[in-house]
Amino acid sequence: MSDLPPVLWLQAFEAAARTLSFTEAGRELGVTQSAISQRIRLLEDKVGQPLFVRYPRSLALTPAGRAWLPSVQGAFTRLAEGTSEVFGPSPGAPVTLRATPAMQQTWLAPRLMRFQQMHPEVTLRLVSAIWADDFGAEGADLEIRYGHGDWNDVVAECLGQERLLPVCSSALAAELHSPDDLAGKTLLHAAGFAAGWPRWLAQAGVPGLESRCQAMICDTHVTTLALASYGGGVALSHRRLLEASRDLVAPFELDMATDEAFWLVRPASRQLRPAALELWAWLSQSNQ
Repeated sequence: MSDLPPVLWLQAFEAAARTLSFTEAGRELGVTQSAISQRIRLLEDKVGQPLFVRYPRSLALTPAGRAWLPSVQGAFTRLAEGTSEVFGPSPGAPVTLRATPAMQQTWLAPRLMRFQQMHPEVTLRLVSAIWADDFGAEGADLEIRYGHGDWNDVVAECLGQERLLPVCSSALAAELHSPDDLAGKTLLHAAGFAAGWPRWLAQAGVPGLESRCQAMICDTHVTTLALASYGGGVALSHRRLLEASRDLVAPFELDMATDEAFWLVRPASRQLRPAALELWAWLSQSNQ
């Protein structure tokens, strides 16, 4: 570590290399242009090579400066991420909640509206995630994930057992009096669901009926729900999401259980800020 240049010199280099201006770098770091110039000189003496080409009215990176810049920027990024992971964001930062678009637009939307009415001092930030790789400990205070709850390094609270049932527009529902009436209709499939149409049709007493239906496969659940609301077919949805929908109805009462569920999740490696704890408690209680 003793061979590393001081952080102030590295900050000056990163800012000057990014803006290609000692003046702009000084303005960003709250020091004078001459202070930036001095730190860069000291840094160049330390590494033994020039990092900038100085022209009368402009600035450019040398090959060594261009090659080193990604490493310096990556180091600052990792330091910021590690600090946030261990200590959390700054106290005044928005509370970030990550969830799928379907969850945000249905179950979450009315609950977050009521939360903000009760806690106007808390700023919320919603981040969308679709696939499993989109979720993780970094970048969010809380998450709502879908799965079996067997994730490492998190605290997870199950939001309840999930049941799937067909949903569609009210106009299309008027044509569906029994599961047999799905023949010839479009079944909307959401990629990634462990339980899907073949299983529901089998439980409804019409196994294999999907072979007599048109099909559309979507990569997000929210897309199947949007298509269903416009009369574009029949989707499978969680009952909890249907309860918050204004445009979808369930043509049949039969639903099926799934061993996956929605989970309220937070990193186990750090304590939540008070505002994030308020949101955790609100979402947990609003599920009861």
